[in-house]
Amino acid sequence: MSRFTAPVSRWDARFLDDIPHDNSYYAKCLTGGALACGITHAAMTPIDVVKTNIQANATKYKGLASGMATIIQEEGTVGIWKGFGPTLVGYTAQGAFKYGLYEVFKDLYMNIAGEEMSKKYKPAIWLVGSASAEFFADIALCPMEMTKVKIQTSPNGSFPTAFGAALAEMRNRRIETRYPFGSIIPLWSRQIPYTMAKFFFFEGIVQQFYTHIFTAPKESYSKPTQLGITFTSGYLAGIICAVVSHPADTIVSLMGNADNKGKGVGTIMQETGLLTLATKGLSTRIIMIGTLTGFQWWIYDSFKTSAGLNTTGGK
Repeated sequence: MSRFTAPVSRWDARFLDDIPHDNSYYAKCLTGGALACGITHAAMTPIDVVKTNIQANATKYKGLASGMATIIQEEGTVGIWKGFGPTLVGYTAQGAFKYGLYEVFKDLYMNIAGEEMSKKYKPAIWLVGSASAEFFADIALCPMEMTKVKIQTSPNGSFPTAFGAALAEMRNRRIETRYPFGSIIPLWSRQIPYTMAKFFFFEGIVQQFYTHIFTAPKESYSKPTQLGITFTSGYLAGIICAVVSHPADTIVSLMGNADNKGKGVGTIMQETGLLTLATKGLSTRIIMIGTLTGFQWWIYDSFKTSAGLNTTGGK
Protein backbone atom coordinates (compact mmCIF):
# COMPACT_ATOMS: atom_id res chain seq x y z
CA MET A 1 0.00 0.00 0.00
CA SER A 2 1.29 3.47 -0.86
CA ARG A 3 2.63 5.59 1.99
CA PHE A 4 1.72 8.68 -0.02
CA THR A 5 -1.16 10.08 2.10
CA ALA A 6 -3.41 13.03 1.38
CA PRO A 7 -2.76 16.27 3.23
CA VAL A 8 -5.60 17.15 5.58
CA SER A 9 -5.28 20.92 5.23
CA ARG A 10 -6.32 21.43 1.61
CA TRP A 11 -7.83 19.87 -1.49
CA ASP A 12 -5.28 18.01 -3.64
CA ALA A 13 -5.90 16.77 -7.18
CA ARG A 14 -3.45 13.91 -6.69
CA PHE A 15 -5.96 12.16 -4.43
CA LEU A 16 -9.12 12.42 -6.54
CA ASP A 17 -8.78 8.80 -7.73
CA ASP A 18 -8.79 5.80 -5.46
CA ILE A 19 -5.12 5.35 -6.46
CA PRO A 20 -2.89 8.25 -5.29
CA HIS A 21 -0.84 10.01 -7.95
CA ASP A 22 2.55 9.50 -6.35
CA ASN A 23 5.93 9.07 -8.05
CA SER A 24 5.19 5.40 -8.71
CA TYR A 25 1.96 6.36 -10.47
CA TYR A 26 3.72 8.90 -12.69
CA ALA A 27 6.51 6.41 -13.48
CA LYS A 28 3.93 3.84 -14.63
CA CYS A 29 2.26 6.47 -16.84
CA LEU A 30 5.65 7.39 -18.28
CA THR A 31 6.37 3.74 -19.10
CA GLY A 32 2.93 3.22 -20.62
CA GLY A 33 3.38 6.29 -22.81
CA ALA A 34 6.79 5.12 -23.99
CA LEU A 35 5.33 1.75 -25.03
CA ALA A 36 2.24 3.29 -26.62
CA CYS A 37 4.06 5.75 -28.86
CA GLY A 38 7.19 3.72 -29.62
CA ILE A 39 5.36 0.57 -30.69
CA THR A 40 2.64 2.27 -32.74
CA HIS A 41 4.83 4.75 -34.60
CA ALA A 42 7.40 2.08 -35.44
CA ALA A 43 4.66 -0.27 -36.70
CA MET A 44 3.27 2.51 -38.92
CA THR A 45 6.64 3.18 -40.59
CA PRO A 46 5.54 1.97 -44.10
CA ILE A 47 2.56 4.32 -44.13
CA ASP A 48 4.73 7.12 -42.73
CA VAL A 49 7.31 6.59 -45.49
CA VAL A 50 4.64 6.97 -48.17
CA LYS A 51 2.96 9.92 -46.43
CA THR A 52 6.26 11.76 -46.04
CA ASN A 53 7.17 11.24 -49.70
CA ILE A 54 3.74 12.41 -50.88
CA GLN A 55 4.30 15.62 -48.93
CA ALA A 56 7.87 16.09 -50.15
CA ASN A 57 7.33 15.07 -53.80
CA ALA A 58 3.65 15.18 -54.74
CA THR A 59 4.40 14.86 -58.46
CA LYS A 60 5.96 11.42 -58.10
CA TYR A 61 3.97 10.02 -55.16
CA LYS A 62 0.25 10.58 -55.69
CA GLY A 63 -1.44 8.29 -53.16
CA LEU A 64 -0.97 5.62 -50.51
CA ALA A 65 -1.27 2.51 -52.71
CA SER A 66 0.53 3.89 -55.76
CA GLY A 67 3.20 5.55 -53.61
CA MET A 68 3.93 2.33 -51.76
CA ALA A 69 4.09 0.42 -55.05
CA THR A 70 6.57 2.96 -56.44
CA ILE A 71 8.85 2.71 -53.41
CA ILE A 72 8.79 -1.10 -53.41
CA GLN A 73 9.48 -1.19 -57.16
CA GLU A 74 12.49 1.13 -56.84
CA GLU A 75 13.92 0.05 -53.48
CA GLY A 76 12.34 -3.30 -52.58
CA THR A 77 10.32 -3.98 -49.45
CA VAL A 78 13.17 -2.62 -47.33
CA GLY A 79 12.34 0.81 -48.77
CA ILE A 80 9.03 1.09 -46.93
CA TRP A 81 10.76 0.46 -43.61
CA LYS A 82 13.26 3.32 -43.95
CA GLY A 83 13.56 5.31 -40.76
CA PHE A 84 12.34 2.51 -38.48
CA GLY A 85 15.24 2.95 -36.00
CA PRO A 86 14.95 6.70 -35.35
CA THR A 87 11.16 6.38 -35.34
CA LEU A 88 11.25 3.74 -32.60
CA VAL A 89 13.80 5.58 -30.46
CA GLY A 90 12.38 9.07 -31.01
CA TYR A 91 8.75 8.26 -30.37
CA THR A 92 9.52 6.05 -27.39
CA ALA A 93 11.18 9.06 -25.75
CA GLN A 94 8.45 11.41 -26.90
CA GLY A 95 5.67 9.15 -25.63
CA ALA A 96 7.23 8.87 -22.20
CA PHE A 97 7.28 12.65 -21.79
CA LYS A 98 3.93 13.20 -23.52
CA TYR A 99 1.88 10.85 -21.34
CA GLY A 100 3.92 10.93 -18.15
CA LEU A 101 4.26 14.71 -17.98
CA TYR A 102 0.61 15.18 -18.96
CA GLU A 103 -0.41 13.45 -15.75
CA VAL A 104 2.08 15.56 -13.78
CA PHE A 105 1.03 18.87 -15.35
CA LYS A 106 -2.69 18.07 -15.13
CA ASP A 107 -2.43 17.51 -11.39
CA LEU A 108 -0.16 20.55 -10.99
CA TYR A 109 -2.51 22.92 -12.82
CA MET A 110 -5.56 21.56 -11.00
CA ASN A 111 -3.86 22.27 -7.69
CA ILE A 112 -2.93 25.77 -8.83
CA ALA A 113 -6.51 26.43 -9.95
CA GLY A 114 -8.13 24.91 -6.89
CA GLU A 115 -11.13 22.62 -6.54
CA GLU A 116 -13.88 24.93 -7.82
CA MET A 117 -11.97 26.32 -10.80
CA SER A 118 -10.66 22.85 -11.74
CA LYS A 119 -14.19 21.53 -12.04
CA LYS A 120 -15.43 24.60 -13.91
CA TYR A 121 -12.53 24.77 -16.37
CA LYS A 122 -11.55 21.12 -16.70
CA PRO A 123 -11.18 21.27 -20.54
CA ALA A 124 -8.79 24.22 -20.22
CA ILE A 125 -6.62 22.18 -17.85
CA TRP A 126 -6.56 19.31 -20.37
CA LEU A 127 -5.35 21.76 -23.02
CA VAL A 128 -2.69 23.51 -20.95
CA GLY A 129 -1.46 20.26 -19.40
CA SER A 130 -1.07 18.51 -22.75
CA ALA A 131 0.63 21.54 -24.35
CA SER A 132 3.13 21.75 -21.49
CA ALA A 133 3.93 18.05 -21.73
CA GLU A 134 4.37 18.14 -25.50
CA PHE A 135 6.77 21.10 -25.31
CA PHE A 136 9.30 18.88 -23.53
CA ALA A 137 8.36 15.75 -25.47
CA ASP A 138 9.29 17.42 -28.75
CA ILE A 139 12.74 18.36 -27.51
CA ALA A 140 13.32 14.65 -26.91
CA LEU A 141 11.86 13.76 -30.32
CA CYS A 142 13.40 16.39 -32.60
CA PRO A 143 16.85 14.87 -33.39
CA MET A 144 15.30 11.49 -34.24
CA GLU A 145 12.44 13.05 -36.24
CA MET A 146 14.89 15.07 -38.34
CA THR A 147 16.95 11.94 -38.99
CA LYS A 148 13.86 9.91 -39.89
CA VAL A 149 12.59 12.52 -42.36
CA LYS A 150 16.02 12.84 -44.02
CA ILE A 151 16.24 9.05 -44.44
CA GLN A 152 12.72 8.80 -45.85
CA THR A 153 12.82 11.73 -48.28
CA SER A 154 16.35 11.42 -49.67
CA PRO A 155 16.63 9.85 -53.16
CA ASN A 156 17.64 6.21 -53.04
CA GLY A 157 21.39 5.89 -52.44
CA SER A 158 21.99 9.57 -51.60
CA PHE A 159 21.78 9.24 -47.82
CA PRO A 160 22.46 6.35 -45.41
CA THR A 161 19.42 4.37 -44.31
CA ALA A 162 21.08 2.46 -41.45
CA PHE A 163 20.33 4.08 -38.10
CA GLY A 164 23.87 4.63 -36.85
CA ALA A 165 25.24 5.76 -40.20
CA ALA A 166 22.34 8.16 -40.67
CA LEU A 167 22.91 9.77 -37.27
CA ALA A 168 26.60 10.18 -38.03
CA GLU A 169 25.82 11.77 -41.39
CA MET A 170 23.30 14.15 -39.80
CA ARG A 171 26.00 15.30 -37.38
CA ASN A 172 28.67 15.56 -40.07
CA ARG A 173 26.36 17.64 -42.29
CA ARG A 174 24.76 19.61 -39.45
CA ILE A 175 25.27 22.96 -41.22
CA GLU A 176 23.12 21.64 -44.06
CA THR A 177 20.73 19.47 -42.02
CA ARG A 178 20.47 21.87 -39.04
CA TYR A 179 20.74 18.82 -36.78
CA PRO A 180 19.77 18.29 -33.96
CA PHE A 181 17.10 20.98 -33.36
CA GLY A 182 16.66 22.70 -36.72
CA SER A 183 13.06 21.49 -37.00
CA ILE A 184 12.01 22.20 -33.42
CA ILE A 185 9.78 25.20 -34.25
CA PRO A 186 7.76 23.47 -36.99
CA LEU A 187 7.75 20.35 -34.80
CA TRP A 188 6.25 22.35 -31.93
CA SER A 189 3.82 23.88 -34.44
CA ARG A 190 2.75 20.40 -35.52
CA GLN A 191 2.90 18.44 -32.29
CA ILE A 192 1.59 20.87 -29.69
CA PRO A 193 -1.74 21.52 -31.48
CA TYR A 194 -1.88 17.80 -32.30
CA THR A 195 -1.38 16.76 -28.69
CA MET A 196 -3.77 19.39 -27.36
CA ALA A 197 -6.43 18.05 -29.73
CA LYS A 198 -5.45 14.46 -28.92
CA PHE A 199 -5.90 14.81 -25.17
CA PHE A 200 -8.74 17.36 -25.23
CA PHE A 201 -10.96 15.40 -27.62
CA PHE A 202 -10.02 12.04 -26.12
CA GLU A 203 -10.91 13.15 -22.60
CA GLY A 204 -14.06 14.84 -23.88
CA ILE A 205 -15.24 11.86 -25.97
CA VAL A 206 -14.59 9.43 -23.12
CA GLN A 207 -16.60 11.65 -20.82
CA GLN A 208 -19.46 11.74 -23.32
CA PHE A 209 -19.45 7.94 -23.56
CA TYR A 210 -19.73 7.58 -19.79
CA THR A 211 -22.30 10.38 -19.53
CA HIS A 212 -24.70 9.45 -22.33
CA ILE A 213 -24.12 5.81 -23.37
CA PHE A 214 -22.44 3.88 -20.55
CA THR A 215 -24.28 5.66 -17.76
CA ALA A 216 -23.54 3.31 -14.85
CA PRO A 217 -20.46 4.07 -12.70
CA LYS A 218 -17.30 3.60 -14.77
CA GLU A 219 -15.84 1.01 -12.41
CA SER A 220 -18.92 -1.20 -12.88
CA TYR A 221 -17.93 -1.97 -16.48
CA SER A 222 -15.45 -4.70 -17.34
CA LYS A 223 -11.90 -3.79 -18.33
CA PRO A 224 -12.46 -4.97 -21.96
CA THR A 225 -15.46 -2.62 -22.18
CA GLN A 226 -13.48 0.28 -20.74
CA LEU A 227 -10.59 -0.42 -23.12
CA GLY A 228 -13.04 -0.56 -26.05
CA ILE A 229 -14.24 2.91 -25.09
CA THR A 230 -10.62 3.98 -24.85
CA PHE A 231 -9.81 2.75 -28.38
CA THR A 232 -12.92 4.25 -29.98
CA SER A 233 -12.38 7.61 -28.29
CA GLY A 234 -8.71 7.58 -29.30
CA TYR A 235 -9.50 6.80 -32.93
CA LEU A 236 -12.06 9.60 -33.20
CA ALA A 237 -9.70 12.04 -31.49
CA GLY A 238 -6.93 10.96 -33.89
CA ILE A 239 -8.95 11.98 -36.95
CA ILE A 240 -9.32 15.48 -35.53
CA CYS A 241 -5.61 15.55 -34.64
CA ALA A 242 -4.61 14.69 -38.20
CA VAL A 243 -6.54 17.62 -39.67
CA VAL A 244 -5.32 20.11 -37.05
CA SER A 245 -1.63 19.29 -37.33
CA HIS A 246 -1.30 18.41 -41.02
CA PRO A 247 0.01 21.75 -42.40
CA ALA A 248 2.92 21.80 -39.94
CA ASP A 249 3.58 18.10 -40.58
CA THR A 250 3.89 18.84 -44.31
CA ILE A 251 6.40 21.60 -43.58
CA VAL A 252 8.54 19.22 -41.49
CA SER A 253 8.55 16.77 -44.41
CA LEU A 254 9.40 19.49 -46.94
CA MET A 255 12.31 20.70 -44.81
CA GLY A 256 13.97 17.32 -45.38
CA ASN A 257 13.77 17.76 -49.15
CA ALA A 258 17.09 18.62 -50.79
CA ASP A 259 15.36 21.24 -52.96
CA ASN A 260 14.51 23.21 -49.80
CA LYS A 261 18.05 23.29 -48.44
CA GLY A 262 18.63 26.54 -46.55
CA LYS A 263 15.05 27.78 -46.91
CA GLY A 264 13.14 29.07 -43.91
CA VAL A 265 9.70 27.97 -42.82
CA GLY A 266 8.09 31.14 -44.16
CA THR A 267 9.62 30.66 -47.60
CA ILE A 268 8.51 27.04 -47.80
CA MET A 269 4.98 28.04 -46.76
CA GLN A 270 4.82 30.77 -49.37
CA GLU A 271 6.13 28.57 -52.17
CA THR A 272 3.92 25.61 -51.33
CA GLY A 273 0.67 27.41 -50.53
CA LEU A 274 -1.65 26.93 -47.58
CA LEU A 275 -4.14 24.72 -49.44
CA THR A 276 -1.43 22.27 -50.47
CA LEU A 277 0.06 22.27 -46.98
CA ALA A 278 -3.35 21.50 -45.50
CA THR A 279 -4.51 18.81 -47.96
CA LYS A 280 -1.60 17.03 -49.66
CA GLY A 281 -1.32 13.57 -48.13
CA LEU A 282 -4.13 14.31 -45.64
CA SER A 283 -6.23 11.22 -46.39
CA THR A 284 -3.19 8.98 -45.87
CA ARG A 285 -2.37 10.81 -42.64
CA ILE A 286 -5.94 10.45 -41.35
CA ILE A 287 -5.69 6.68 -41.81
CA MET A 288 -2.30 6.67 -40.14
CA ILE A 289 -3.06 9.02 -37.24
CA GLY A 290 -6.57 7.70 -36.52
CA THR A 291 -5.31 4.13 -36.26
CA LEU A 292 -2.14 5.14 -34.45
CA THR A 293 -3.91 7.32 -31.89
CA GLY A 294 -6.58 4.72 -31.18
CA PHE A 295 -3.97 2.04 -30.52
CA GLN A 296 -1.78 4.43 -28.52
CA TRP A 297 -4.55 5.09 -26.06
CA TRP A 298 -5.45 1.40 -25.99
CA ILE A 299 -1.86 0.33 -25.28
CA TYR A 300 -1.45 3.10 -22.71
CA ASP A 301 -4.62 2.19 -20.82
CA SER A 302 -3.93 -1.54 -21.17
CA PHE A 303 -0.55 -1.03 -19.53
CA LYS A 304 -2.10 1.12 -16.82
CA THR A 305 -4.71 -1.52 -15.97
CA SER A 306 -2.07 -4.27 -15.98
CA ALA A 307 -0.07 -2.14 -13.53
CA GLY A 308 -3.06 -1.78 -11.24
CA LEU A 309 -4.16 1.70 -12.35
CA ASN A 310 -7.47 2.93 -13.75
CA THR A 311 -8.19 3.67 -17.41
CA THR A 312 -7.92 7.32 -18.46
CA GLY A 313 -10.80 9.77 -18.25
CA GLY A 314 -14.50 9.40 -17.68
CA LYS A 315 -14.63 11.07 -14.27
